[in-house]
Amino acid sequence: MISHDIIIRPIITEKSMIGATEKKYTFEVAKTAGKIEIARAVEEVFKVKVAKVNTVNVRGKYRRQGRSEGYTKSWKKAIVTLTADSKNIEFFEGMM
Repeated sequence: MISHDIIIRPIITEKSMIGATEKKYTFEVAKTAGKIEIARAVEEVFKVKVAKVNTVNVRGKYRRQGRSEGYTKSWKKAIVTLTADSKNIEFFEGMM
């Protein structure tokens, strides 16, 4: 897979912004991507050094819209921790 196909979007929440101060960044990633592929993709796209990657499979939630009902899609979340000597990811700098 191409690096831009692995990283789908950054997750911007209060909890992820607190983690960004500790060099922990959260992304939505492809469901088929492994930890090693995610680490390589982040290093290639953002030009940083990755220390470790934690992944979470997020289940879809049950939703209703009037008479219609169903589940939202399931997705995969990756929390990427950078090394201490690595620079910060500039995209998250403007959010804090």
